[in-house]
Amino acid sequence: MAQTSDPVALTQQLIRCPSITPIDAGALDVLQSYLELFGFTCHRLPFQEEGTEEVDNLYARLGTGAPNLCFAGHTDVVPPGNLEHWSSDPFSAEIIDGIMYGRGTQDMKAAIACFAVASGRFIERNGSDFDGSISFLITGDEEADAINGTVKMLDWLEQQGEKIDACIVGEPTNPAIVGEMIKIGRRGSMNVEITIHGKQGHAAYPHLADNPVPKLIRFISSLIEQPLDQGTEHFPPTTITATSVDVGNETTNIIPATAQGRLNIRFNDLHSGASLTRMIEEKQKQFAGKSDLAIRISGEAFLTPPGPLSDLISNAIKSVTGIETELSTTGGTSDARFIKDYCPVVECGLINETAHKVDENVAVHDIETLTDIYKTILDTYFSKT
Repeated sequence: MAQTSDPVALTQQLIRCPSITPIDAGALDVLQSYLELFGFTCHRLPFQEEGTEEVDNLYARLGTGAPNLCFAGHTDVVPPGNLEHWSSDPFSAEIIDGIMYGRGTQDMKAAIACFAVASGRFIERNGSDFDGSISFLITGDEEADAINGTVKMLDWLEQQGEKIDACIVGEPTNPAIVGEMIKIGRRGSMNVEITIHGKQGHAAYPHLADNPVPKLIRFISSLIEQPLDQGTEHFPPTTITATSVDVGNETTNIIPATAQGRLNIRFNDLHSGASLTRMIEEKQKQFAGKSDLAIRISGEAFLTPPGPLSDLISNAIKSVTGIETELSTTGGTSDARFIKDYCPVVECGLINETAHKVDENVAVHDIETLTDIYKTILDTYFSKT
């Protein structure tokens, strides 16, 4: 097999770049060099917001016509953690008994290699003058705050008059088998932090103090004791999870002056960040008393309704694997939450079982399978244009 048509070799090249956010470590150079072999025009897009570190990104496109089918993903990875617990160097991409180990194998360098090689195979067979365009939107800022990556790249595309007609995000979407699940949307996510102010005092004289702890308990209980909803056709029920209760009190006979709590909310499309913020502020007035509230909305719930794009991907999966894929909205957030404002977007990638874990790994067979799925998507998409 020629080097240019081997997704396993390209995956290894990408893994061997220790691109821990926001460091690129040569990963985008590897991808750019590969895509340029097939005639892609590449734009490196470094962005840096004040107070943050610069992040490099890549937009590559082959063709100038419509429709433009875009693959979106990220070359940045989370830190490997304790190296002593890894079976091999997390950036060596060692293959043991048909399994490649390395940080980013599942999330999501292998998927990037799969789509790149699938594109190369498509071009080798069809030439570069097919009707439409193939593009790559690759960021180095997905695993961190997502400030200097996809959002700014999409703004740049709009300023350049670039239009994306459909997008596939290569996040790992499958619990156990490649092809069993794709994501047609994601729940919204928000973090809530409240600090309730009281008055410190002696535990033997509670009437002389103002204890913030019962207020915090009532505030949190008012949010979690009853489900907000029962879910929708495509989304599970909204969840509100208490993640921290802290008063910093090391003494048993002191009533603390403050009490702090944190919650994480994963919400479906019955709610918005704004509507939930209003509800939380009302609970604050009812139960928290004098307090400070901080809310950070990571992303809104969104849905690409089942239709042409999800059908295209599902049919490609069935053609390659025989699997009837499930359309899901489970899991955390991804950069698809930004792309959905520009075009239909569906997530389709590898297995997510070891993503972010020690000994993150991918089966070599799964890399080949996903490449075949992506190639089938390209064949079908452009045969209809």
